[in-house]
Amino acid sequence: MAEDRVSAGRKPYLAGGAEFAALYGVKRLQVSQWISRDHTLDYRYAKIISGSPYWLLQFVKGFGETTPRPKHLNQAELERLTKEQDPGYWVREVEQLPPLVGQAELVALFQLPSGELLRKAISTGRFRPADYNLSGSPIWLLEPVVADAPALQAGARAVEWAIDSKVLAALREGSYDGPGSRIVPRGRAANKNAG
Repeated sequence: MAEDRVSAGRKPYLAGGAEFAALYGVKRLQVSQWISRDHTLDYRYAKIISGSPYWLLQFVKGFGETTPRPKHLNQAELERLTKEQDPGYWVREVEQLPPLVGQAELVALFQLPSGELLRKAISTGRFRPADYNLSGSPIWLLEPVVADAPALQAGARAVEWAIDSKVLAALREGSYDGPGSRIVPRGRAANKNAG
């Protein structure tokens, strides 16, 4: 059923940290504080893609009603976000998401020596446009990317764009634990972990 939605060009509604913050009229840092300091938010309803969380929009829109002090959802922002992601559909559980990838997962999938090669292919139009651009990061549905692989390989000069079958299987199964599969600490948290 999820594959039918993907092939029809539909994608699940998602929100990154910046979109989550905009929906509740707070700064992006506040979303991080809801996780680390207040513990009113966690990653149960999020998919980690290229080291960042992307929450199910279905969860995000109800989040304000579940907190000790209710938070007001900006309906205009919700409408803007869903319109931007149309044609889309609502998902209630992370397990219902089709496989999604960001740049870190694509570098591993195509066995690229660096992310620079991928960014260059994206900027020159040789790589398909992202299905999402959330919190400033591109995200793709996996299956259309895989379907494009033969064309990438045919037009390749210096890079083979060969798919790593183990990474592909793990991404499809939801068991991928390579680059991008964990939260990347930023700010003070990154400095604390580095020392």
